[in-house]
Amino acid sequence: MTRSILLATAAAVLLPVPAWGRTVDGPDDTLPEVIVTATRLSAIVTRTPGARVIDRRTLDQRGATFAADILGDVPGLSVVRSGAFGGVAQVRIRGASPGKTLVLVDGVPVNDPAEINGAFDVSGFDLSDIERIEVLSGPQSSLWGSDAIGGVIAFTTRDLDGLTTEWETGSFDTVRGRLAAGVSTGRYGFGAWVSQFRTDGISAADEADGNPEADGLASTTAGVRGRFAVSADVAVDGALRWTDSDADLDGFPPPAYALADTSDTQSSRQWSGFGRLRLNASGLQHQFSLSASDIARQTVSAFPSAFEADRQALRWQADGTFQGLDFVIGAEREESRGSLSTGRTEQLGTTSAFATARIEPAERLNLTAAVRFDDTDDFGAKVTGRVSGALDAGAGFILSAAWGTGFKTPSISQAVCDFCVSSRPFPALRPETAQGYEAAIGWAPANGRIEARATVYRLGVEDQITYVLDPGTFESVYVNVARTLTDGVELEARAQLGQGFDLSLAGAWTDARDERTGARLLRVPERSGSATLGWTGARLSGALTIRGEGDQDDAGGIRPGFITANLNGSWVLSEAATLTVRLENLADRRYQQALGYGEPGRSGFVGIRLRY
Repeated sequence: MTRSILLATAAAVLLPVPAWGRTVDGPDDTLPEVIVTATRLSAIVTRTPGARVIDRRTLDQRGATFAADILGDVPGLSVVRSGAFGGVAQVRIRGASPGKTLVLVDGVPVNDPAEINGAFDVSGFDLSDIERIEVLSGPQSSLWGSDAIGGVIAFTTRDLDGLTTEWETGSFDTVRGRLAAGVSTGRYGFGAWVSQFRTDGISAADEADGNPEADGLASTTAGVRGRFAVSADVAVDGALRWTDSDADLDGFPPPAYALADTSDTQSSRQWSGFGRLRLNASGLQHQFSLSASDIARQTVSAFPSAFEADRQALRWQADGTFQGLDFVIGAEREESRGSLSTGRTEQLGTTSAFATARIEPAERLNLTAAVRFDDTDDFGAKVTGRVSGALDAGAGFILSAAWGTGFKTPSISQAVCDFCVSSRPFPALRPETAQGYEAAIGWAPANGRIEARATVYRLGVEDQITYVLDPGTFESVYVNVARTLTDGVELEARAQLGQGFDLSLAGAWTDARDERTGARLLRVPERSGSATLGWTGARLSGALTIRGEGDQDDAGGIRPGFITANLNGSWVLSEAATLTVRLENLADRRYQQALGYGEPGRSGFVGIRLRY
């Protein structure tokens, strides 16, 4: 119990979270113990069903530039990108449709209220300032409310110390740069950074289908973060992150209305941030925070559009312990506002209360429970819950299981039936609800060099909202469908092989279907997997990653499966300078993540990192 109290205290006190985590380092030939904190109560990943962490070392080893480059390696998570550079990329966790994954940046919800499903676009999310990514699969509404039916993705930005710069150039006239500076001590820390990515790109529509026009991307991200401990019991912290992006797109021009080269463009401006006061009083660690995000998008095409949306959350949270029970309690008010295709603006709001508790009734057993009450302004009230447990069965085996419920209110576009055409009254929509089960067996032998886990799960969604178009009358509305169901298996392992080599494996089988018709859900591959073999030497290091997906149903047909391979390496020239190289799609395969949208062939990039 003492260990779990320390983990909870560290997460609440040391850094600006609620989405912070760390690894507890072991000897060079053993794997570090990984901690996840998006669970509100800090927990060990191997004992937390559905939890995964991607740390900064992995991001550097893989050479990941944007979130879409690496999230697809999480078992049970699929990323579908409509265009290689700047095309919209949406996430589906365990078959749940876009908008059912909540995205947090330093604890700030950043899902787009003006997007039809309320989904977040991960395509241009720059990872240069990210310290770690936490993924919680399965219903997490008891922790984070609406939008978390499929799961949660939590990004945490870096705590900066010193001056660093990075530069990279390569195929498609790509140039990427980053400049960051900061100071970090036990009492205070402050940092700022700016990064930019520019490329001429390739055609968003598959070039092999006769689309030679290149579609480029220009993206700039900047941010600041700071913290200051006034005393041992009072501290403040905050962060602000801003992104400006301009992307060339392809559309569906007349008369064929098929995907082809066009002069379409989309620009977006987004910022998110938070401020927080931390206070130790009455035996509790209190956090009072205000977070906000804002996004504006403008599309220039044959069907132009402009959207703007903002979101604010005011939250109080208190952590404590009582007679061997670790707990978190809190309350929050969240409001979102979004503009529609007509220029009309609508607003949604929710008032919530939540509690999470963990107990260790025996030395090898821990149990966790969470409950949340959400009172929406427009769709009534909902109670969600989640229970989980983990048992150390001996011989390195860990058995874990979880059950949870989730819900999602209609997005602003769905609630007012934006883009709808009907001669009859629009139907009143109900919130989507979900129930999920999972069980896992993990193995971590005493030598600390291997970890493996196998998970089986079921996720059912009731009243899923979909857009229905009648081809005869061209009438269109949003409606609740009966039920979708996903059954799946997730496999993952990592190992230290010795002589500087390490291996990471991940695979998933996902059976996601519409229970009404038996049809497979769109853009969810049945089989997917990845393998990364890394090597770290005194000065040289590298990683070879092979990733594949099976066929998937897509709008208009079947998108064929694919296998790709990427190679990433670095050479430490001195304490201050490191050369980097990335080679992508080594076999020069033609493949698509979304039907009709091409991906780059063989390409290469070289760069340098400098630290002063």
